[in-house]
Amino acid sequence: MTTLENRPNTALLVIDVQNDVVEGAYERDAVVANIAALVEKARLEQVPVIWVRHSAEDLVLGSDGWQIVPELVPAEGEAIVEKIFRDSFEDTTLEAGLAGLEVGRLVVTGAQTDFCVRSTLHGALVRGYDAILVSDAHTTEDLSSWGAPKPEQVIAHTNFYWSGQKAPGRTGGTVGTKNVDFGRTA
Repeated sequence: MTTLENRPNTALLVIDVQNDVVEGAYERDAVVANIAALVEKARLEQVPVIWVRHSAEDLVLGSDGWQIVPELVPAEGEAIVEKIFRDSFEDTTLEAGLAGLEVGRLVVTGAQTDFCVRSTLHGALVRGYDAILVSDAHTTEDLSSWGAPKPEQVIAHTNFYWSGQKAPGRTGGTVGTKNVDFGRTA
């Protein structure tokens, strides 16, 4: 269980599911559909949905490519965290927002697996959060021409090593979309 005091709640974190980020991503449509199902479930269960949006030199703030994909629409009142680093906690409002919601457990989805998703998972765990990765609700693009494994291997490896991730008083883990339970750990 989380090491953060008085943080009994869970939130769904949707990382960088933006037009240009997922345009050529592996199994993009299936992943976006899984995220949409999780967003709907979270809203029905009154679990906070936190949206994270990245900007960079090649992902210009306010541009069409920077926008969250049209299949996923943040509801009024849902937090949108703007970031410029891979770790969604780094120099953002995420921690303050989660503290205000008494969140100590994150269910993590999004893109890209090998950059912002991994960085945020590790960032959450070292900050005291339980961090559960939804195994079929994260994706990445093919970076094999730069020496990276194929995207399906990146995703499989991330699911493999995060499935057993833990730290004193904190839990990692993976779960499929259909088995997400916002009320308990994986």
